[in-house]
Amino acid sequence: MQLIAKSGGPAVIRLNLQDNVVIAREALAEGQYLDVDGITVRQPIPSGHKVATERVEQGQPLRRYGQIIGFASQAIEIGEHVHVHNVQMGDFTRDYAFGTDVHASPASEAFFQGIVRADGRVATRNYVGILTSVNCSATVARAVADHFRRDIHPDALAAFPNVDGVVALTHGAGCAVDPAGESLGLLRRTLGGYAVHPNFAAVLIIGLGCETNQIESLLQTQGLTASAQLRTFSIQEVGGTSKTIAAGIEQVKALLTQANQVQRETVSARHLVVGLQCGGSDGYSGITANPALGNAVDRLVAAGGTAILSETPEIYGAEHLLTRRAVNQAVGEKLIARIHWWEAYCQRMNAELNNNPSAGNKAGGLTTILEKSLGAVAKAGSSNLVDVYEYAQAVTAKGLVFMDTPGYDPVSATGQVAGGANLIAFTTGRGSAYGCAPAPSIKLATNNRVFEHQQEDMDVNCGGIADGSISIEQCGAYIFEEMLRIASGERSKSEQHGYGQNEFVPWQIGAVT
Repeated sequence: MQLIAKSGGPAVIRLNLQDNVVIAREALAEGQYLDVDGITVRQPIPSGHKVATERVEQGQPLRRYGQIIGFASQAIEIGEHVHVHNVQMGDFTRDYAFGTDVHASPASEAFFQGIVRADGRVATRNYVGILTSVNCSATVARAVADHFRRDIHPDALAAFPNVDGVVALTHGAGCAVDPAGESLGLLRRTLGGYAVHPNFAAVLIIGLGCETNQIESLLQTQGLTASAQLRTFSIQEVGGTSKTIAAGIEQVKALLTQANQVQRETVSARHLVVGLQCGGSDGYSGITANPALGNAVDRLVAAGGTAILSETPEIYGAEHLLTRRAVNQAVGEKLIARIHWWEAYCQRMNAELNNNPSAGNKAGGLTTILEKSLGAVAKAGSSNLVDVYEYAQAVTAKGLVFMDTPGYDPVSATGQVAGGANLIAFTTGRGSAYGCAPAPSIKLATNNRVFEHQQEDMDVNCGGIADGSISIEQCGAYIFEEMLRIASGERSKSEQHGYGQNEFVPWQIGAVT
């Protein structure tokens, strides 16, 4: 990355010598002179937005990161603001070049203080979880969990200091769907993944009793069996709302003593499975926090751990950068198959993949999904892509993997956690408010303003990369150490605020009848 300075400090950032835009590090005024090929700014340009460094004719490509981010919808002059008013999407050929950039990965060692379950799985947190088979049992599930909330009942868990909490993860589905359809299958796979997540010492599943998503069928399809640590019951079976709440409270009380019998111990970082997220992205995301997180991912992979890149609509247009790192052609083709599924899905739903970026993304300087995607894949670092998973599938591979999910952060992270993620790393340039249970979430700010303005929600500030006060490598090393600290039990900002229960949002793709 080249920082191009003006008097008083760097004004713009050039990311690649092939680019015909540079990024404003600060707000640029009309008539301001930039010492980049003698450019004079033609109109006010907000921080994080793009300015043209050469004339671009209508229909010609715009490049950032050395890659195409869109095409000029009208002629663009040197010094003009390059954004949604003069950039449009267009088709172009991408060279998938399967496996051409695969390389030998370094090996290192790292450790954290984890919780080792009886079957050898390693947890970063120790919760009792309450899941629901259907929306109809959500209220009672929440009431059971609320009985043990430390902010409401400070003494409820006083005797159980090793239990992080009791959480109810509810949803709005489970009935009025095809019992053999894709939608219910996806919900069951998600619930099944949470039911066996190592961060849960024990799980209760509460149903209504007459729903399509029968608990017995849920367990059977997911290869699960009710046990002392996986308990189930329904409102109709118990005999009503208040009785069910009382029964749930007694069930949790019976589980807490055993759940408390854990101690953290030193374990290898190969037991870390980190879900990668970016939300409320801006023009800095692909310059600061995302590549810094990518550097941390490379360190995690070198230590034997796993990172899950997701949000398929937000790698659209940049997928060729991942296929080049696929360990074989079959893995690369699995990724492209998911891209094609999304193209067909959007056509079927009369939608466009370029409905992303969001309004906030655009205000922060992102113009097209191509530009957003090129910045988003930076979270994956430079590690080889070893496998591709569908939504909420159990992740068994070690290294960098991809999971097919929507771009909507709560839905995407829900799938990652169902797949086994025991930590979430989340970059944001606009200040997203997000947390995840039972997996802790680390928030990484892309710029100094967001970190300083919303410091109570941000764990790491990556903004110094833009002004050169810290390197991507230094920031990446810090993020990796932060991962190890949070995995060892240090509470993230989102945990301190109590985020996590409302952010459980399984992907719903089927018809409701």
